[in-house]
Amino acid sequence: MKKLIVATSNPGKLQEIQDYLTDLPWELHLKPKELEIEETGTTFLENAALKASQVATALGEWAIADDSGLAVDALNGAPGLYSARYANSDQERIERLLKELGNNKNRQARFVCAIAIASPDGIIALQTEGICAGEILKTPQGIGGFGYDPIFYVPQYQQTFAQMTPEMKQKVSHRGQAFETLLPQLHQLF
Repeated sequence: MKKLIVATSNPGKLQEIQDYLTDLPWELHLKPKELEIEETGTTFLENAALKASQVATALGEWAIADDSGLAVDALNGAPGLYSARYANSDQERIERLLKELGNNKNRQARFVCAIAIASPDGIIALQTEGICAGEILKTPQGIGGFGYDPIFYVPQYQQTFAQMTPEMKQKVSHRGQAFETLLPQLHQLF
């Protein structure tokens, strides 16, 4: 069985990626905590490729990385690359976003997920990006998910990410769309 290093130290992220890669003959492993990669890219794709390439090179193994975030039109794409660092907790991130958005009528937003896979020599073998369009609610709805999920409403499904079942969110989310594009390419690669 092939080894694939997930370029994160977060066990939750490992589980999330494993859920998408259940049909592949790979054994997924977390990167070592001491191997820190500075995200210096200017796009989600650049950061995903940077993390995958550096982890693959450092460990001499295949590596997969993702970078994702929320982009709000009325805030010129913020929080964007800084979605996870927008505040200290999920609750504070939501409060800051809602405060900055205020009563703006333009509530259009999108979640973006970029995924990159690097070969052991650090060369990017595959990369893709998934986008889920939606809008920002004025008050949180739902109890599931994490991060901005309670305020990210998907009109097509008339639910926030936090109201969706985990299976539905996995299918319609930005990450789900990125993996839907990536999986056929992965099967061809191996």
